Amino acid sequence: MLNIDELKFDERGLIPAIVVDAVSKRVLTLAYMNRESLEISMEKKLTCFWSRSREELWLKGETSGNFQHIVSITADCDRDALVVTVESDGPACHKGTFSCFEEKVFESDERHDFSLEGLMEMLRGRKKEKKEGSYTTYLFEKGLDKILKKVGEESCEVIIAAKAEDRAETIYEIADLAYHIMVLMIEAGIDLSDIHRELSSRHIIDHKVKQEKMTK
Repeated sequence: MLNIDELKFDERGLIPAIVVDAVSKRVLTLAYMNRESLEISMEKKLTCFWSRSREELWLKGETSGNFQHIVSITADCDRDALVVTVESDGPACHKGTFSCFEEKVFESDERHDFSLEGLMEMLRGRKKEKKEGSYTTYLFEKGLDKILKKVGEESCEVIIAAKAEDRAETIYEIADLAYHIMVLMIEAGIDLSDIHRELSSRHIIDHKVKQEKMTK
């Protein structure tokens, strides 16, 4: 584990901190820390920055309630920049958006920026404002029983493809299953962060079990 003394703060005593969402992996904001704010962040396990405009410490969420719970802090190879991975209580931006980075400057015609969170947003949109001719809209209109039936059917398709040891078909069917499960999640009011937290808690338990086995 790197010691704070090994970090390289600039001539103003600051180090840039890139804040990343633990679930979506999206960049939430770019802020700055000094040694004191970094120490506070590590002690409270909440992001604390140095405001260059106000020249004072700034605990994110202290006013808005949108605290950022720190999962990890990682330094780059030169030790002069940080990536802070967090779980957020609300929007990162003072404008009320999920991230401060929302305005595209360029987008490739050949490559597409895909994320599970982006897909979830699209599915939420289909449930809220039903688009005519959309398969997703059709599923939401038919309701829970239809969605559950499709999840069951796609699960069987995954099993069949995997049993046949057909890698390409298995990938295809897993993608189908994942899509229908995400539709189910939207229908049930379950977010990716809920699944992330559940899997994370199981990882901690599994890690403890492994440690216990090693000490016996």
